[in-house]
Amino acid sequence: MAQHIHIVGICGTFMGGVALLARQLGYQVSGSDANVYPPMSLQLADAGIVLAEGFSAENLEPRPDLVVMGNALSRGNPEVEAVLDLGVPYISGPQWLGENILAGRWVIAVSGTHGKTTTTSMLAWILEYAGLKPGFLVGGVPANFGLSARMGQSDFFVVEADEYDTAFFDKRSKFVHYKPRTLVMANLEYDHADIFPDLAAIETQFHHLIRCVPSQGLIIHGNSSSIDAVFSKGVWSSRQSFGNKADNHWRVRALSPAGEQFELSSPEGSTEVIQWSLIGEHNLLNACAAVAAAHHAGVPLKIAARALEEFSGVKRRLELLGTPAGIAVFDDFAHHPTAIAMTVESVRHRMGTEGGRLLAVIEPRSATMKQGHHSAALAAATAQADEVFWYEPPGLSWPLAEITADQTGQSVWQHIGALVDAVVAVASSGDVVVIMSNGGFGGIHEMLLRRLEKAADLGRQS
Repeated sequence: MAQHIHIVGICGTFMGGVALLARQLGYQVSGSDANVYPPMSLQLADAGIVLAEGFSAENLEPRPDLVVMGNALSRGNPEVEAVLDLGVPYISGPQWLGENILAGRWVIAVSGTHGKTTTTSMLAWILEYAGLKPGFLVGGVPANFGLSARMGQSDFFVVEADEYDTAFFDKRSKFVHYKPRTLVMANLEYDHADIFPDLAAIETQFHHLIRCVPSQGLIIHGNSSSIDAVFSKGVWSSRQSFGNKADNHWRVRALSPAGEQFELSSPEGSTEVIQWSLIGEHNLLNACAAVAAAHHAGVPLKIAARALEEFSGVKRRLELLGTPAGIAVFDDFAHHPTAIAMTVESVRHRMGTEGGRLLAVIEPRSATMKQGHHSAALAAATAQADEVFWYEPPGLSWPLAEITADQTGQSVWQHIGALVDAVVAVASSGDVVVIMSNGGFGGIHEMLLRRLEKAADLGRQS
């Protein structure tokens, strides 16, 4: 009989990927979580993984051979306490991944505060397009693959490498377990206020990551004073920069206002023009980093460029959900002021100066946002939206009214149903609605689509 692995906190993007990989290796896999929602829950069910909603000692029956702990679990959780009391062997997700999947492979890790999921997805797709058949673990679902993780059929493994802590018993960042040969450091800002007291603490963790890159490896990095601060602590590997500056090794230049067409240049002077479906300066930078990392794995610029032209994006990264009554509704994972601003600006560029309005619907859900660390930056981040509908979730430690008091076109809502009513009341054909949250947002996506379609039906009948 196959060894039984039980994963506590299985529905997070990372742990769900670990579950899929374990299943592909032939393990019997079960898991539990407090919040179960698509797209991860659907992936797990399709893989034949048994899910339990909620945490309980009963989830450990029949007794598993090994428990893999998610980083969101803490002492006092009834299932965690049962694992410890029963003496069931346990390990963290990142350590299990490092020991069972990544060991002996060419690991390409993508790190940074913003853009990790999209860049990792692009990179995996470029290697796939080039025939390298990589394994990957992405914190989302790349549309080109339809799943967030797979073993692959080569030595290459692409992993989204976030700096969040590993587990309640291992407070190092996840990525120190990955030991990459190719490392992307895209950008670095303060985030994860529930883990890190300040930016300097995050820089220290990235320094630990750099220590794991071999001397014959490569670090591909963006332009950032914080990244420079990390390098000042010591670098033992070759480096290549990417960005839109003249002195970057890998350079990207937009050829259209929204970035649908752009130019990429290599350190050797080769240039390719790319026409694709994504928008935004941030995605051009993501593409530049992905191409540079793929090049280190042996993929020529020309092939990487053609791969990007067939890249279909990532679920929940400015994903078009539908166009009820001519109103485009997008879902986006943005949950930091910088990411919110990039999303809003990208959509505004694509819309141009004519046509409908941009309606932003935002849930400040992350621990950093709930603690108010970025509250002062939110008004500026949403400045290019015509109207902003803020949802004030339970547990927010500061009043959202602080950022809306002096702002026109901004409102705060405590109930999702009332928020949906407000959006439906003002939205009209040609408008664009962008929903931004790093969680399920109370099912607002389907709720809004249904209400807009219903309103359209009533309009057609009148």
